[in-house]
Amino acid sequence: MYPGMLYWWKVRHYGGEAGVHAGRCGYDAGYARRGCGPAYEASRRFGDAGLGVRRPLRFLAFKLELDEKQVAELAKILADLKTERAQAEVDGRRTLASFADALGREQFDETAAQQAAQLRVATAERLRDAVVQALKRLHAILDPEQRERLAYLIRTGTLAL
Repeated sequence: MYPGMLYWWKVRHYGGEAGVHAGRCGYDAGYARRGCGPAYEASRRFGDAGLGVRRPLRFLAFKLELDEKQVAELAKILADLKTERAQAEVDGRRTLASFADALGREQFDETAAQQAAQLRVATAERLRDAVVQALKRLHAILDPEQRERLAYLIRTGTLAL
């Protein structure tokens, strides 16, 4: 999170007092005003995880009420997706470098540009296939109620694929 957003975040989530944190909840009559109620307690379950797989994993485990076995499988699915997306980023940078090389030569190198464009298409297809496989694996581990909740999260934009 951008450091300038921290004050805004604390004001929004802790009821207007940026200095309030979990250790001060419930010390006086300002309990409800400080945001230490049930919503705050639920949000604390996610912890202060860094970027990566942990945050979406905890979010989905909480929202879908997953058991331990489901959480373990979901972690594998998210790790595979993360790896595939990282490879797509590398391929994207490689494609841009190839486009720049083709353009920067004395004469435009159309074959190099075509190869770079083909790499971009292959990367998009590989990422598409990885997302479809992840959805298939998710469908297999979730029960019908959990699938409905996941579909709702995707439809509303709370969860992005």
